Amino acid sequence: MILYSKNLEAVQEKVRQAGGTITKDTFSFPGGRRFHLADPAGNELAIWSDK
Repeated sequence: MILYSKNLEAVQEKVRQAGGTITKDTFSFPGGRRFHLADPAGNELAIWSDK
């Protein structure tokens, strides 16, 4: 699942505070930037931004 955020850095900090794990640091791709994470249950997600 990929979710959208206007502020990747703020969401990344909230993920860490909630016990999630960043599995792939923020990177650029055509159309924006994103990072991947695993939540405490082990589900893999991505957060992206067009900025």
